[in-house]
Amino acid sequence: MLRAFILASTVVALAGSASAQQYYAQPQQRMVVVSQPPQVRGELGGGFIEYVFGDRPRGYVPAPQYAAPPRYDAPQYEAPPQYAPPQQTYAAPPQRQAYANVDPDDPALEQQRPAYQMDPRFVRQEVPYEGKEAPGTIVIDTPNHFLYLVQPGGRALRYGVGVGRPGFTWAGVHSISAKKEWPDWVPPKEMLERQPYLPRRMAGGPNNPLGARAMYLGSTLYRIHGSNEPWTIGHNVSSGCIRMRNSDVIDLYERVTVGAKVVVM
Repeated sequence: MLRAFILASTVVALAGSASAQQYYAQPQQRMVVVSQPPQVRGELGGGFIEYVFGDRPRGYVPAPQYAAPPRYDAPQYEAPPQYAPPQQTYAAPPQRQAYANVDPDDPALEQQRPAYQMDPRFVRQEVPYEGKEAPGTIVIDTPNHFLYLVQPGGRALRYGVGVGRPGFTWAGVHSISAKKEWPDWVPPKEMLERQPYLPRRMAGGPNNPLGARAMYLGSTLYRIHGSNEPWTIGHNVSSGCIRMRNSDVIDLYERVTVGAKVVVM
């Protein structure tokens, strides 16, 4: 019995000694483990195996991978379309025989415009004339928009006219070099450079800008002619030509001859 007790006490003492030795040795052992540098083992493929056997500390979460931002392509610049002046269209004129010898007082010669009324000053009328020009001479008073056909006995027929706009007025003495009924219109080169959308040629007729008659002044590009825009009479509107109402230019055309003197003031 005593022997058994001694043996048991010895075993307990030895066990307690070993347990105490293990308890005091463990902190030193843990410090050794912590102080050791991690060993590089390479990539193990991720997942549970990487977590258990890898070199990264517990709780490591790989940094998220960001996709490259989408490429920004600036919109292609498109130049605005170049401005093109509107193309003016002209109706085809009727057969020339239908209007070659119309009545000068026919109202169909004058295109209508809503609310348009001719200024009474510009209506054809006979007036006193005190100038020095001989009968048969045409005198154009540009500032006042009048054309005078000198008559015998100190009288003159006065017509309202449209004249050149600012920068296109002129003065001089010429003679009528040609007369044409319902003339074709061929815009001169200078006019086409300013207005390239104009037609290159237009047959004579009621829609033609030269109107019913034209009287050409010397070798110049200027003419006394009719107009399909009677509301422009009394204004500075042309490129230098003298324009009249169609009924007035027909009346004047019948009264003057080629070679008549024209004075532009």
